[in-house]
Amino acid sequence: MFKHILLPTDGSKLSAKAVKRGIAFAKSLKARVTGIHVVPEFRMMVDEGYLLPGSATLRKRFEDESRERAKKVLEVIDKNARNAGVKCETMCVVSDLPYEVIVKTAKKKKCDLVMMASHGRHGISGLLLGSETAKVLLHATVPVLVVR
Repeated sequence: MFKHILLPTDGSKLSAKAVKRGIAFAKSLKARVTGIHVVPEFRMMVDEGYLLPGSATLRKRFEDESRERAKKVLEVIDKNARNAGVKCETMCVVSDLPYEVIVKTAKKKKCDLVMMASHGRHGISGLLLGSETAKVLLHATVPVLVVR
């Protein structure tokens, strides 16, 4: 059946639930997992055409904090997979388009399933922005299993 499962996570409680279920599912199938966390790109702050002072400092702080958060988020996947006896690889990617990275990674890593949390947006933001899960469902070329 499935041999390689991609587990995207943003570090939220719902994402952690999907990761745990994904690892348990992988164990039952004797499959391996790849955990992925996508960090947004740093955007320089501009005020009326001028870079604000301290932008380099802010960039470094943003990158350091993002790297540390990603490390913690991915360590959870790695630890849970090791404890379950599931082969695991983790990766962090910088992009403002998480769904695109997830779809491309699934293809590049030859994953045959993406298992991720539903992060439903409600109201007008749901209509205008949608969710990363909905975008992955729309663009993925492999099955996507959504955990609620």
